Amino acid sequence: MEDRKRAKWPAVLLGLLLIIAGLALAIGGGKLLSLGGSAYYLVAGVAIITSGVLLALRKGAALWLYALVLFATLGWALWEVGLDWWQLVPRVAIPCLIGIVLLLPWWRKSLDSRGGSVALGLAVIASIGVALASQLDDPATVEGTLDTQRSDHQETVNPAQVAGDDWPAYGGTNAGTHYSSLDQITPDNIGELEEVWRIQTGDEAGPDAPPEITNQNTPLKVNDSLYICTSHSRAMSLDPETGETHWSFDPEISTMGAENFSGWAHMTCRGLAYYDAGRYADSDDTRETDTNKTDGTRQTPELFDRDTFDIDLAFLLFMNPGSDAGDDVTPRMPSAADVMCPRRLYLPTADARLIALNADTGERCAAFGDDGEIDLTRNIGDFDPGGYYSTSPPTVTENLIILGGHVTDNSSTDEPSGVIRAFDVHTGELVWNWDSGNPHDTEPMGDGETYTRNSPNVWAPISVDEDLGMVYLPMGNATPDQYGANRSVNDETYSAGLVALDLASGQVEWVYQFVHHDLWDMDTPAQPVLIDLATDDGTQPAVIQPTKQGSLYVLNRETGEPIVPIEEVPAPLGAVEGDWTAETQPRSDLNLLPPPLTESDMWGATPFDQMMCRIQFNALRYEGQYTPPSLEGSIVYPGNVGVMNWGGVAVDPERQALFTGAKYLAFVSTLVPREEVEDGQGSASEQGLQVNAGAPYAVKLGPLLSVLGLPCQAPSWGDVAGINLQEAEVAWKHRNGTTRDSMPFDLPIGFEVGVPALGGPLTTGGGVSFLSGTLDQYLRGYDITTGEELFKARLPAGGQATPMTYTGEDGRQYVVVTAGGHGTFGTQMGDYVIGYALPE
Repeated sequence: MEDRKRAKWPAVLLGLLLIIAGLALAIGGGKLLSLGGSAYYLVAGVAIITSGVLLALRKGAALWLYALVLFATLGWALWEVGLDWWQLVPRVAIPCLIGIVLLLPWWRKSLDSRGGSVALGLAVIASIGVALASQLDDPATVEGTLDTQRSDHQETVNPAQVAGDDWPAYGGTNAGTHYSSLDQITPDNIGELEEVWRIQTGDEAGPDAPPEITNQNTPLKVNDSLYICTSHSRAMSLDPETGETHWSFDPEISTMGAENFSGWAHMTCRGLAYYDAGRYADSDDTRETDTNKTDGTRQTPELFDRDTFDIDLAFLLFMNPGSDAGDDVTPRMPSAADVMCPRRLYLPTADARLIALNADTGERCAAFGDDGEIDLTRNIGDFDPGGYYSTSPPTVTENLIILGGHVTDNSSTDEPSGVIRAFDVHTGELVWNWDSGNPHDTEPMGDGETYTRNSPNVWAPISVDEDLGMVYLPMGNATPDQYGANRSVNDETYSAGLVALDLASGQVEWVYQFVHHDLWDMDTPAQPVLIDLATDDGTQPAVIQPTKQGSLYVLNRETGEPIVPIEEVPAPLGAVEGDWTAETQPRSDLNLLPPPLTESDMWGATPFDQMMCRIQFNALRYEGQYTPPSLEGSIVYPGNVGVMNWGGVAVDPERQALFTGAKYLAFVSTLVPREEVEDGQGSASEQGLQVNAGAPYAVKLGPLLSVLGLPCQAPSWGDVAGINLQEAEVAWKHRNGTTRDSMPFDLPIGFEVGVPALGGPLTTGGGVSFLSGTLDQYLRGYDITTGEELFKARLPAGGQATPMTYTGEDGRQYVVVTAGGHGTFGTQMGDYVIGYALPE
C-alpha cells in the first residue's frame, strides 16, 4: 500500500506541471488565435492539459496522447520552418525533453502502458532524428566563391583607392575602400597570427559617462607613427611595432554647461585626419577655379619623405610672402604655417572643436585657427550639451579640411544645422559651407548669422575624389526621424541619400535619394566607397553607398546615374494624421535585404516566449519594409541600427570584390501623442522614449525582444558576406559570431547563431579580411574567397571598431584593432589597443 502511494506522487506532480504548462499555452494560444495567428498553441495547450490530467490519474493514455502531441508538433514545425535547426529549437526541444522525462521509469512503470511507451519512444526518436538531419544544412548560408584574380576588364588599379605600407586615412584612403595591398598575411598563414603588443589608453567610461560612450577608433599609421584618439577626444602617438607611447594630448573637453557628461547622447571619436605639407610640395599641376578658392583637383601622389622637407623658413617667407589657401602657385611653395607645423593631425572633439596638432610632437599648430583650434559652434546656434560635434574624422585634401557633424536624433524640431564646412588646411579659415537648408549659397557665413536649423546632417565619414574634384556626402535626416509632416522641400530633396559637391566651391553636382520621406531613421550611415568598377561597357568611376535598409547603391560618381539597377518598389501607406508616406521606395538590385518577417519567423528559447513573440508580432503593425510608424506600434525591419551602419564595407579594387558584415534586428517604433508625455520623461540614449519637442508626437523606440530579452525574430542576427561587384551578386554569406558574451553566465563557448556586429571590415591583398565588431569579443579573420573563418583572437573588451593594417619598420605586416566596448550595444567596456603580427 505504501509503495503504491509513493509511486503515485511523482506522476501526480509531473501531471500538475504539464497542466500548468498546458494552461499557459492554451491561454496564450487563445490570445494569439484571436489576433489571427496560429492555432497550434491553443490546440497543443489543451492536449497537454489533458495529458497532464491523465498522468495525474496514472492512466496509460497519457503516454499515447503525449506521443500524439509530440508527433503533431514535429510535423507542424517541419511544415513551418523545414530543417532549420535554430527555428526548430523552440518548437521541438522542450516538448522532446518532456517526452524523454515521461519515458523515465519513476512514472512510466506506474502507468503500465507498453504501447504508449513505444509510441512515445518513437516520437522522441523521430524528434532527435530531425534534429540531427537539420545539422546537415543551414538555410541561412549561401555557399560560393569569389574570383581570386584581377578582373579581366581592368588593367590597372587606381592608387588613390589602395592603402599600402601606411594607413593614412580613416578608410585607408579618401576613397574609403578599407583595402590594403599588403599580402604578407594569407589564408595559409593567418592562423599563425599572434598578439605582439597591447596598450591601455587610460580613457575608460566612468560613472558620469553618457549611455552611448564608445571606442570606435580606427588608428592611422603614417609618419613612422601610429595615431589614435579615445572616447574623451584624447590623441596619442604610438610606436607602430611596440605600442609604446610617443606623446599624448588631452584637449580637456568641456561639459558645455552641463553638470557632467551623463546627459549627453553620445561620446565617441572614430578617428583622426592627417596632413603632410610635403605630400603636395612637388606637384606640378595647375589648379583652375572659378572662385579663386582651393580645389585640390589632382591625383594623390605617394606620401612625401619628411626628411626632404627641411627648408629654411626665412627663404620660404621671402619667396612666397602672404601665401594662403587661395594662391595659385605652380609648384606650390609651402606656407609659413606648413613650415612651422608641416605634418599635422586634425582632432575633432566632443565639445565641438577642431584642433590641429603637430604630428611629430603633439603640440598645437599655433598658426591654425585660434591657437591651433577652430570653434565649430560658430553660426550653429543653441543646442544641448553634446548635441552637436563631429564623431567622425574630417576628410583632408591638398588644401581643405571637410567635415560634418552629429546632431542628436529625436530631441526636438529645433536642432543645429547639418552644415558641411570646408576649412583651409593651412590656416583654418572657412573656405565654403554647404547647408542643405540653403544649398546654393556656399559662401562663408558671416558673424551673427545662423545656418538653417534642423537641416539634414552628415555624421559619417566623407569621401573625396581629388582627380574629379568632387566630395561625396552620405546624408542624414531632419529631426525628428519618425514624423515628417513639417519638413521643407530642401529636407525632402537632400535627406537620406548621397550628395556630390564640387570640391572647389561646395556647389551641388548631383543628388540621389535612397529613402523618400524617411520615417524610419534610415539615414545614410557609412562612408561612400569610391572604386573604378569594371563593367561590360568599360571601366566606370563608381561610388558604392552602403545603407541601413540593406541596399548597396552603385552609382557613377561623376554623374550620379545608377550602374547597378535601382527599382522603385511599392511601399506601405497610411501614416498618422497630418503626415504622409511615399508610394514607392528605391531598392538596389545589389542588396543584403532579408525577406519580410512572418509570424513563423518569431523565435524564443522556449515555446512559451516564442508564443509571446508571435502575439507581439500580430498585435503590432507590420506590412513589410517601410511600414509607417503608428500609435499601436510598428515593426521596423531591418531596424534602424541597420543592415550596415557606420562601419560600412571593404572593397578590393583588384578582385572587384566586396566584404562586409550584415545585421538583422527588428525594432519597434511607437508614436506617443504629445499630451501623453509628461515633463521630464525621455531617454538619454537612442532607445526608449524620445521626446521630439515641438512635434505632435514623441516616439518609443527599441528592439523587438521576447520576455527573456532575446530577439523575437529567429537567428541569424548577423552575417558576413562576400559580393562579386562585376556580377552584382552575393557570392557567399555565413552566420558570424556566437552568444558567448550575451548569456547571463560566463562560458568559454557560445552558440554559433550569428550575432550583430557594430564595426567595420578590412580586406587585404593577401586574400584575407578582418572584422571585430560582433557582440562576442573577438577579432576574426576570413578567407575572402570563400568566407571561411580562419582566425579568431579573444579580445579583453568589445571590439566595436574597424581593424587596420600596415607594415612596420621590421618588415612585418601588423593588424591593429581598438577594443573599448560600446555603451548601448552592451559589450564590455575597456581602453585597449592591440597589435597582431606573424611570428618573426
